[in-house]
Amino acid sequence: MNEAWNEGIPPDHHRISTFGWVLVFVRGLILGGITFGCLGLLILVRFFERPIFGTARPITPKITKFVCRSAFFVLQIKHRVIGTPMEGMGAAVANHSSWLDIFSLNAYNEVFFVSKSEVASWPGIGWLARATGTMFVVRDRKHAKEQTQLMNERLSLGHRLLFFPEGTSTDGMQVLPFKPTLFQSFLTDDLRGTLAIQPITLRYHAPVGEDPRYYGWWGDMDFGPHLLHTLATWNQGGVDVIYHPPVHVRDFSDRKTLATALQATVAAGLSRD
Repeated sequence: MNEAWNEGIPPDHHRISTFGWVLVFVRGLILGGITFGCLGLLILVRFFERPIFGTARPITPKITKFVCRSAFFVLQIKHRVIGTPMEGMGAAVANHSSWLDIFSLNAYNEVFFVSKSEVASWPGIGWLARATGTMFVVRDRKHAKEQTQLMNERLSLGHRLLFFPEGTSTDGMQVLPFKPTLFQSFLTDDLRGTLAIQPITLRYHAPVGEDPRYYGWWGDMDFGPHLLHTLATWNQGGVDVIYHPPVHVRDFSDRKTLATALQATVAAGLSRD
């Protein structure tokens, strides 16, 4: 993670029991089979989808959605949707707490993530991100015009692009200020008058008796141990995915007011009943 948020001491996870290791093996085997089996299917479908539809992806996102739904079923993490995902062209923003966010947001909604360009070269994760249509951006003003054009193209195809405007992940107990720079591309003449953005709150519930930050993955926490403890948990918690009403970019004077309003809505969702 870049510019990692690193406040507080991470939860002290229990030592994995023998039964826990059995769960790790069984769940890991099933999830690995589903993920990489469907990845092979996605690549095969994309081989035919791309010549016909080009950058548009009317079929392959459904495979991604199936994988993410399956992950929650295998892990037995409860997944609850509150509100209604927007349809058609638009963007979405959400708070960022964990690697589980990707699964949470894709399970019942077809979105394409926007990520920093470095992720494309990460082993494993970068491969999956490219295969599922992630849009990679370079954090350099010299590329701003080029990236705005690419974003316009993706949005015009009906893609819903999803951003994590905090710029890092947290423990899931608060929402950091949204970086306004990320919203500059939405204020162009081509998009300002028509674009809607939907704020989404991800609210995780720890297993009974565990630290409320149980599913948070932030700062210098290693991915491997966090994944193993998640796989090894028998009585899991859950996640609420709260879809707030979309806002129209034309109703805001500049990127700072837009970012502030969206951040306030997402943050309010953490305390919603």
